[in-house]
Amino acid sequence: MENKVEKDNILNNEKRILGVIPSRYASQRLPNKPLEKICGKEMVIWVLEGATKSGLFNKVVLATDHKDIYNCAIENGYYALMTSLNCKNGTQRVEEAIRILENNGEKYDIVVNIQGDEPLIDRDILEKVILPFKDEDVEICSLRKKIEEVEQVNNPNVVKVVCNRKGYAIYFSRSPLPYYRDKTLEEAISEGIYYKHIGLYAYKREVLKQIVSLPISYLENIEALEQLRWIENNYKIMMSITEKETIGVDTYEDLQRVNDFIMKHF
Repeated sequence: MENKVEKDNILNNEKRILGVIPSRYASQRLPNKPLEKICGKEMVIWVLEGATKSGLFNKVVLATDHKDIYNCAIENGYYALMTSLNCKNGTQRVEEAIRILENNGEKYDIVVNIQGDEPLIDRDILEKVILPFKDEDVEICSLRKKIEEVEQVNNPNVVKVVCNRKGYAIYFSRSPLPYYRDKTLEEAISEGIYYKHIGLYAYKREVLKQIVSLPISYLENIEALEQLRWIENNYKIMMSITEKETIGVDTYEDLQRVNDFIMKHF
């Protein structure tokens, strides 16, 4: 069985859009993360449900390297694919998934990489990375959100992004960026200087095919941020602005935060 929601063609054209949720079993800080339960439901099912209910995709597929995660999706009525254990990151897993579908005769123009540890994903957020593709010049799109807390500016796990006037990323960093020489962090935050990166990506199909073959770059190696590889190779990343907060799950504390949020708001 496969869950189906009527497609809402927000690009007003014939482009086919694929949503892929890469989900691996191994996690250093939270083993078995995709199958951890939030309010009684596996995290990966929250993500599949949110993406499917958005109605924005011609197909939503889970791409995983572990049979238990695969079975969880299938048993709940979702589409899933087994992918290689050798995928080094989510981008490679997404690319492998679309290649499997293409080998079966399917065709897609835009691919959205939906993080498997973002259980609060919804239509509003997903729209933000799809709508920019109305402009044929857009190659890759991701999200940014204004930072309002000093702790987030200083936290290396919160990736900061600086953009040009057209909204394209200039640089990503784990360090506070930009450095405001004449202001305190509190003053800079009040002026809306800092943006954090939310790791949701959409790509033109041909661009995804190209970027997965790029070697690890100098800046990527320093910051441990894959998107710097693309910038170093002259790919442009449009950064849409969202006002919605997301909670990525990396620890048991994050799980509890999401659980508390859902109990309070749903």
